[in-house]
Amino acid sequence: MATLKDVAKLANVDVSTVSRALNNTSYVHPETKERIYAAAKELGYHPNVMAQALRQGKRHTIGVVVPRLHLAIFSEILQGIEQQARDLGYATLICTTGDDPKVEKECLNRLRGGFVDGIIIAATGRNGRLLRDIQASGIAVTQLVRRQELELSSVVADYEACGRDAVRFLASRGCREIGLITGSLHLAPYKGRYEGYLQAVREQGLEEITSTCDRDVNSFRYGYDCANQLLDENPGLEAILASVDVQGLGAIRAATERGLKIPEQLKVISLTGHRVGRMLETTMTSMEMPAFEMGRTAAKLIADEVEADAKHKPAHRHISFAPQLVEREST
Repeated sequence: MATLKDVAKLANVDVSTVSRALNNTSYVHPETKERIYAAAKELGYHPNVMAQALRQGKRHTIGVVVPRLHLAIFSEILQGIEQQARDLGYATLICTTGDDPKVEKECLNRLRGGFVDGIIIAATGRNGRLLRDIQASGIAVTQLVRRQELELSSVVADYEACGRDAVRFLASRGCREIGLITGSLHLAPYKGRYEGYLQAVREQGLEEITSTCDRDVNSFRYGYDCANQLLDENPGLEAILASVDVQGLGAIRAATERGLKIPEQLKVISLTGHRVGRMLETTMTSMEMPAFEMGRTAAKLIADEVEADAKHKPAHRHISFAPQLVEREST
């Protein structure tokens, strides 16, 4: 493997000149630099990026840990993270966990022992101690979508407002039986949506109607099975709130298979909307989260902490974005 000395010898210059030319740390005459580049190309020389990072104290790489990307809002959030990271001179490494705490732990340990300055994570909530240890070791950590640890920065949406505003909207349309497809209340977004829903149904003098199933919560089948359960147990059901878009797709399928017309006989709202909802044959009303901006904000928080002087690290920040109800054909 070619070294700096090999490049210097072929280009007939000092090793320090090669280093300055390849790293652009100070001026090198254009003709000399061209000769150095030609020598490096001829020898197949590639700089030791790890060694450079150790010398500079920064790797300019952010690890991103999310449950999934397919049919999930995380795909849009990731685009925001990557654009902001590129704008700031950072690369990204992506890990998906399927919401498995063991897989999440493995991802975190690999990132911790590898090549990142910071980690953005939508956590399961089962590896809080590890996340705190990683932060204490000098690697910046920002929570995304799910705020599980108060001592770590976070970028989330106002999930209580999602549930509360959706119920109020449906009540204003005359709905009195409103069901919620929810998930584990150990996860902050599900807990927040449920609490907002509960607050609003009590305000309206309505009955709480919820459903959970023993399946992957972020799946079409989960929404389908939960919707069928709601409709079986509540024949007069007028509306279903699905926690995420893919559940809403399942709910719409369950309703149409029963011959129910949407929205005349059943209204459906997703409480975590992203672009898929506007592309369906029956477009889905949703509480839209500014996913792209949330991603950009998370990347900026990480970069700010990485770039800050060790004695002047920024305090933990918790940023919450307001959702916006976008009405479409499903209501």
